[in-house]
Amino acid sequence: MKPHKQLNSWKKSFELVKILYAITASFPPDERFGLVSQIRRAAVSVPVNIAEGAARKGKKEFIHFLHIALGSLTELDTLILLSTDLKFMSEEQSISVINELDIIGKLIFGLVKKLEDSV
Repeated sequence: MKPHKQLNSWKKSFELVKILYAITASFPPDERFGLVSQIRRAAVSVPVNIAEGAARKGKKEFIHFLHIALGSLTELDTLILLSTDLKFMSEEQSISVINELDIIGKLIFGLVKKLEDSV
């Protein structure tokens, strides 16, 4: 098994991508190349960067990719809030997604701390 597939941060962020694809499928068609594209790109960036970092040889490189994943989580937070304000996403969906973002962020921060302590 690939090492990233054992990480809870990867597992949860991978599942969040699927959830966000489903949610954004109901956005207005004229947002296809706007918010839909931005949300999907940022969402996919999280597990992809975790996976790429886990495949790197050094811990410092892994930490770098984890920080990129954290940046994408922050971007997603803003995009979700904007989508909710524009009424493209329900308040319930927004709360659920933001809670998941918080959990994933904590998992990634924990992994960064663990890696930094062992460098």
